[in-house]
Amino acid sequence: MDVANDTCPSPKLHTRLRLWEYADRYMFEPVDGLADLYLSVNRTNGSMNLVEELPQRAPSTNPKVQIVFGVIGVLKLAVGTYFLVITDRDCVGSYLGHAIFKVTGLKVLPCNNSLNTSSEQKKMETEFSELLDAAERTIGLYFSYDTNLTLTSQRLHDLGDEFKSLPLWRQSEPRFLWNGYLLEPLIENKLHQYLLPVIQGSFQNIHTEVKSEKVNVTLIARRCTRRIGTRMWRRGADPEGYAANFVESEQIMQSKGFTASYVQVRGSMPFLWEQIVDLTYKPSFDIVRVEEAPRVLERHFHDLQKKYGAVVAVDLVNTHGGEGRLYERYAKSIEPILSEDIRFIHFDFHQICGHIHFERLSQLYDQLEDYLKKHRYFLLCDKGEKIEHQTGTVRTNCVDCLDRTNVTQSMIGRKILESQLQRIGVLGANEAISNYPDFDSNYKVLWANHGDAISTQYSGTPALKGDFVRYGKRTTQGILNDLWNALARYYLNNFADGTKQDAMDLLQGHYISTVSRDMAAPSKAGLLENYASFRLAFALVLAALMFMMMSLRQARNDVGHLVLSLMWAGLCIGITRYVKSKGRMFTNRPRFYQLRH
Repeated sequence: MDVANDTCPSPKLHTRLRLWEYADRYMFEPVDGLADLYLSVNRTNGSMNLVEELPQRAPSTNPKVQIVFGVIGVLKLAVGTYFLVITDRDCVGSYLGHAIFKVTGLKVLPCNNSLNTSSEQKKMETEFSELLDAAERTIGLYFSYDTNLTLTSQRLHDLGDEFKSLPLWRQSEPRFLWNGYLLEPLIENKLHQYLLPVIQGSFQNIHTEVKSEKVNVTLIARRCTRRIGTRMWRRGADPEGYAANFVESEQIMQSKGFTASYVQVRGSMPFLWEQIVDLTYKPSFDIVRVEEAPRVLERHFHDLQKKYGAVVAVDLVNTHGGEGRLYERYAKSIEPILSEDIRFIHFDFHQICGHIHFERLSQLYDQLEDYLKKHRYFLLCDKGEKIEHQTGTVRTNCVDCLDRTNVTQSMIGRKILESQLQRIGVLGANEAISNYPDFDSNYKVLWANHGDAISTQYSGTPALKGDFVRYGKRTTQGILNDLWNALARYYLNNFADGTKQDAMDLLQGHYISTVSRDMAAPSKAGLLENYASFRLAFALVLAALMFMMMSLRQARNDVGHLVLSLMWAGLCIGITRYVKSKGRMFTNRPRFYQLRH
């Protein structure tokens, strides 16, 4: 998406549309008073154009009508064209004075009436409909009709009025524009009032008072789309240095007319490694193409430097076992580029903090304090003038960049916020957020919700260790919740995330050559793999167990049944051992994913 030198004020985006569903077309009627033209979409081929009136219809026809709140974009596949529209939204707060909405309802509108009814086309349509159903269930989408959510408040302030006059989609940071690929057909058709930028992540805010001063704190998570995916199917980095589960977290404080923010990031260890599900609880870590690790890591950190300035990388993984091998590779690969502007700190979270002593994170803060003070934060005075500039960021990771990472980031965010509030005189020099119980409680919930949102999008469950972030201590209920969420992650990672990964890749245009109009839908290789299913294997084992028990009951009267029971027992053991040895085959794998080796 090229940013042209077009500085004319862009038309306002449509905020409310009436969707008419006719037999041959969809019609979008603006009902927000911003335009008189209707958007007509052909249900045969997905072509679109602006028209002046609704089509004439026979008295017997009765088109379906509903209100929608925006068009997220258009997806072109081998089986037709699909429009994604927002059917429901919730206002969740404001960002620098502009209303922010969360998508709470998505709908896919198919434009494939021209498809023939051949068996191959029907098969392809069935296969892709599963992915489109998963796309409709996408969570954590946020947008604004008036401001750019993809940019930090510091960058928004630093950009000139000429840039701010560009349409919102042109202003957007491509890494965080979740629907960038989906917007392309709308851009080609110059449908400027329909180009609604969307981010995936989280938007949380709290309003409180400290000594009669109002304090508003907003926390935004922006997920990067470059290596977007699910927990086990997107690990490490790609050859270009884009890391999995890379999230930019911005904490914004407003009080006494001042606005301050601090940005920190998280992301998978930035070299090539993977952890492919195979029915075991914790699959092995595989470092791929070891010789490329320093080059990939260097690309990643130089990109971070361009965007954030100095970087301190905080690595929270264990020093032993599989995590230890990842740590050793990370430490060895980053060593050549360490400098005053790129620092590396390893902090064995589990060894030092265990499962309950998270207050020991103060040891990590002691190592970070000089860096945080040196590179400061963004601060605007009550006159709107910049008096502080953030010149560096903290990059935190564990294995998933979820649980340990969120606990650590919340600690850093708290220290920065206290520094900001002390600077503007809301807190005394020796005061902390914990001195104000209501503020302290709300702030903990803010970060807990932030962590849960990121975790659910990546792993399918809320964050582990969330009770510490939420309440400041580990609880029995929190430990039980962690156990349940760990089991849920196991199930989702093994038996659901493959389809979810494919849906993500489709929406982002990844592997699009695989599903273009010129290609057939991908299929699993091999006859056995086409029918391999954990459900089928489990059913066979249960059936064998049932027949074995029935035979044993008859064994007293007939020795032949004893032989049969032994045969069924052998079948149980054989199927179980085969499934275990071929674990990867029996998981829900992405159709468009290729193992690196």
